[in-house]
Amino acid sequence: MGSFFLFTFFSIILQEKKVDYDPMSTSAKVVIIDDSFKYQNDKSVPLRIYFPDEEFQCPVVLFSHGLGGSRESNQYLGNHWASRGYVVVFMQHAGSDDRIWKDVLTFREFKPFKSAIGKESFDRRKADAPATLDQLELWNQKGQKFAGRFNMGKVGMSGHSFGAITTQALCGQSFGRQGQAFTDARIKAAIPMSPSPPQDGDDKRAFARVQIPWMLMTGTNDSPIISPSDPEVRLKVFQHLPAKRHFYQLVLDGAEHSAFSEREFNVRNHSNPNHHRSILALSSAFWDTYLRKDKSAKKWLRGRDVRKVLEPKDSWRKK
Repeated sequence: MGSFFLFTFFSIILQEKKVDYDPMSTSAKVVIIDDSFKYQNDKSVPLRIYFPDEEFQCPVVLFSHGLGGSRESNQYLGNHWASRGYVVVFMQHAGSDDRIWKDVLTFREFKPFKSAIGKESFDRRKADAPATLDQLELWNQKGQKFAGRFNMGKVGMSGHSFGAITTQALCGQSFGRQGQAFTDARIKAAIPMSPSPPQDGDDKRAFARVQIPWMLMTGTNDSPIISPSDPEVRLKVFQHLPAKRHFYQLVLDGAEHSAFSEREFNVRNHSNPNHHRSILALSSAFWDTYLRKDKSAKKWLRGRDVRKVLEPKDSWRKK
């Protein structure tokens, strides 16, 4: 009887330590709805919303596209996150969206892109995101078109490249004398893809006061063709985040700037199909951990199983 008791006891302990979690599994079908709204009288924000095809309230993830992108960008993210029970809202930012392509005749003519990276476009982006959250809160009210579908107490934000800079601004980055003026407290977690340190070089001050969890994603060849830069610079963001237990950094070996999108240009090497798998797995576990408070997801995210979805030379850090 004693041996049986010990066997049962240790079996229970082992089961508790085992992480039964799969960030790549999906269940819900996805419904895609294109919509738009206006704020401040004339500013229009086109949206593409990925809904789980289930009638219940879901956590919300905002996504901000990169320079020259649109609400149709990064569909692989929208489909996967929504199939796991999130409402994913892709914003389209006027002034830095795909409409600037019409002024580009060849890949050598980047003047329209460079002008679209300026202060005016950045200010517009910083206004679009909170305006979108305001609109979602309105639509979520009783009698509105999406009544009860958004869990506005569980909101995350992500973005790629210029969208990562936008995400950083809304999620705790400080800007000189303005401090954290652009931080929106409704956002509880963030995933900047291809992050960037501030142009003034004061990295420590920029990120020292970030409070919410961040997961940074970049690659060893993460340099945009429009304004080439040293990929190592992107690592400074993680370096200067506070020493708390909810910051993460993924560096994909060989991944270029375009690895986080679905664009075909700027591919110097053959793309690695595992890059998207790694991005989806880690981002899903992150959302589940910090928006759903899923303990199994947190164990997976901070445990050894993460390496199973990564390449041997990929770098994975956490603090």
